[in-house]
Amino acid sequence: MLEILSPAGSPEGVIAAVQNGADAVYLGVGGFAAQTGARNFDWDETGRSLEYCRVRGVKTYLMLNTLAYDDELVQLAEQAKEACRLGIDAIIVHDLGVMMAVRQAAPQVSLHAGMHLGVHNLEGVKMAAAMGFKRAVIAKELSRKKIAYICKYSPIEVEIFVHGEQCIAYCGQCYMSSLSGKSDNRGLCTKPCRLSYNAVGHSMQYPLSIKDNCLIQYLDDLSGLGVAAVNIEGIAKRPEYSAMVTGSYSKVAHKNRFPSQDDLRALQTMFSKQGFTDGYYTDILDAEMLGMREEEKKADAVMLSTARKNYLNGEYQRVPVRFLVAVAKDKRVKIAAGDDRRNSALLYGPVPEPAFHKELTLTALQTQFHKTSGTPFICVGVKGTVEPDLILPLAVWEDIRRKLLADIVEQRKAISQRAEGEYAPTEHVEGSEEPLMLSISVARIEQLSMEMANLDPDIVYIPVTEIPDDSPILKAMLENANTNVSAALPQVIHDNERKNLSEMLHKAKSMGITDVLVGNIGHIQFARSHGMNVRGDFSLNAFNSQTLEALRILGLVSVALSFELSLEKMRELSKPIDTELIAYGRLPLMLTQTCIVKNCTGACTCESFSGLVDEQGSVLPVLPEFGCRNTLLSAKKLFMADKRRDLAALGVRALRLMFTTENANECLAVMQRFMGLSDHTPSGYMRGLYYRGVV
Repeated sequence: MLEILSPAGSPEGVIAAVQNGADAVYLGVGGFAAQTGARNFDWDETGRSLEYCRVRGVKTYLMLNTLAYDDELVQLAEQAKEACRLGIDAIIVHDLGVMMAVRQAAPQVSLHAGMHLGVHNLEGVKMAAAMGFKRAVIAKELSRKKIAYICKYSPIEVEIFVHGEQCIAYCGQCYMSSLSGKSDNRGLCTKPCRLSYNAVGHSMQYPLSIKDNCLIQYLDDLSGLGVAAVNIEGIAKRPEYSAMVTGSYSKVAHKNRFPSQDDLRALQTMFSKQGFTDGYYTDILDAEMLGMREEEKKADAVMLSTARKNYLNGEYQRVPVRFLVAVAKDKRVKIAAGDDRRNSALLYGPVPEPAFHKELTLTALQTQFHKTSGTPFICVGVKGTVEPDLILPLAVWEDIRRKLLADIVEQRKAISQRAEGEYAPTEHVEGSEEPLMLSISVARIEQLSMEMANLDPDIVYIPVTEIPDDSPILKAMLENANTNVSAALPQVIHDNERKNLSEMLHKAKSMGITDVLVGNIGHIQFARSHGMNVRGDFSLNAFNSQTLEALRILGLVSVALSFELSLEKMRELSKPIDTELIAYGRLPLMLTQTCIVKNCTGACTCESFSGLVDEQGSVLPVLPEFGCRNTLLSAKKLFMADKRRDLAALGVRALRLMFTTENANECLAVMQRFMGLSDHTPSGYMRGLYYRGVV
């Protein structure tokens, strides 16, 4: 049966979700849950809430889905252990380093791969399974057809996001907020995508603000596809939100009914003033997906108050219980009860009396034992034997039923013990002491020049989609023993795009290219299957030493460090594989499945689109990507050529010059500056996060 997974941002939020039919809830403890504004639980609240759910057969998942600094991994590991002691069912993570720490500390707990890990194809799900995940939350950008393909062949459970606020960017690939010092990948998104932006020459005012997702009408379809669980967003929202949305989805999923117009109207009225979108699921990606959220109206308070009253005063009956009775003359009545977890209770009552008027019957007892309202239990059967001409007062049977159910409640509170371990960081590996290498990446083959080739760059990353059949510049670089030419895969590769890209990789290999740059775990095996070495890009979010170790185990030969790290944090990292630092370029702010340009202009005019203008008047370029996707770039360029001394002390192996909007002459000038051959300095540059990091 399709699992309805609901947000629980507080102990009352747990009650709200559970009493409206949630099959599972997710919650955060302390400060490591990747949800801006969530209150989070303390441990006493967590224990009581987990017990409350356990009694009612509702699963509980702990969110540890945040990028973590090295000095936070010990605390995260301890949180995982404490959660296991309290009976948590699974832990959600997206940082590979956190995954390794949790696996050591709590080796028997189930792990779920959070959406920020960026799983968006079958290979990504298989890689998650190989790393020990029991479930993967796949990207919200996938259409029905793509979800169906993944579910058909997935070795683990698949979860999808079906309702709530969504960012236009791929999860894990939005860095727009981090430039303010607050990272979406650490749960502190400031939602800059909700701000106004001007698309020069066009009327679009909010080109990055996407409507809330709503797939309630597709629940039966999703169940048929093999989806294991559907996720409702909203852990930072009030409990009434969880109650109302969960209730709507639960009725559809559990009672096998299609959502009524009243259901849809209530959802839209309360929680999405400009309507919902199902564009990703239906694969209709256009400007109709965009919309702005408005403030709630005071009139909505009546609906919220009613929802709260209902969940605080009701009890959702979901736990099946069966009764077995034996009533015989001159013997104490014998009654047993059992639930769906093989818990059982046995009780002896008084000796029945002779019946002078209406005798006791099994039918009468069945009626009596079905009266379980006000408890989590629902009677699904009463069997037994009742001899004739006997009677016991109804109050006796009510007391027996109450005591039996109370006994089973106590049994359901029990926590299964699981093994514990200790998180032990891998032995610290010092970084490289060799002279810094220089790598360059280009967005277009035209950015390369023979002058750049003659400067002998150590590594050159070229998009696999941009590798030409015949280029004198590329030929010169391939023949240069000092230069490693690597093919860069797109950050997103849906399953229906693999064949095309596979042909491109075969061509690249036949030309002598031996290395591939990947930015997602779902691309590692794809690249390796072509017999090529794998290098990791910044989009793998290598944020701590354990992540670097995990990527080494996965066979990568190098990885670009997250540009959300400060230089100080980079220096402290253990470096079991070669690391790169992005030292120049416009930073990618977000990667989108929808085409920003087409939404703004009504046509695919990437080459003539000047970008978005923010409220300060800065222009944010939009870079076209494979599959009609877009990368939104920073207005200012990161520039670190004059900080070579600081960079040389980090232990990184290479500095990356990331060319996006530059022409060939600009690329050459920047490269010469980093090699000490010129004094070129871009106007309006920035230092990124390297001297302040993110909180």
